[in-house]
Amino acid sequence: MATLRLGDEAPNFVAQTTQGEIDFHNWLGDSWGVLFSHPADYTPVCTTELGTVAKYAKEFSDRNVKVAALSVDGLEDHHGWIKDINETQQTTVDFPIIADEERKVSELYDMIHPNADSKMTVRSVFVIGADKKIKLIIVYPASTGRNFDELLRVIDSLQLTAYHKLATPANWKHGEDCVISPAVSNEEIPALFPKGHREVKPYLRYTPQPDLN
Repeated sequence: MATLRLGDEAPNFVAQTTQGEIDFHNWLGDSWGVLFSHPADYTPVCTTELGTVAKYAKEFSDRNVKVAALSVDGLEDHHGWIKDINETQQTTVDFPIIADEERKVSELYDMIHPNADSKMTVRSVFVIGADKKIKLIIVYPASTGRNFDELLRVIDSLQLTAYHKLATPANWKHGEDCVISPAVSNEEIPALFPKGHREVKPYLRYTPQPDLN
């Protein structure tokens, strides 16, 4: 299969998980989704990652985002490992972990990079919109734990710019000023962005985040 790219439809699949069998597209429904892989169960970095995602459950829910993890281990290992995660990270894992022993989903999403490891998945992250299109792809090596604050920041940007003719500047965080799309003329700005704007250059125009009171 060709490498997945931004804007492609996220491939659908049916898989066994710690919360039962899921049909991925049906499971997502009208929600956004985060699908992320971890190299193996009972490993230190992965334990901290899944514990962090569990602690951020409300943050994802508030953004209408469903989260699913994956590794090439089986359900028995997943269920045993969840007990360790809950104990060591003082949390409760309440999202599905996909069992992918036959690597069907891993190969569908190109999560196994042979030059890094021929058997285990790398730390892939896919953010999927409510339209089932891939909005973000990030790949970390097995040795580097992910920054889930950054993932939430990007989701905030993706959801904002999906509905407004805006972009977000470097290091942008929810609530900060946004950049007006170059496709928007100055004449259109008052109707689109009634909070006003400031022009630094004709191509660099800022406006307050529009979906805040």
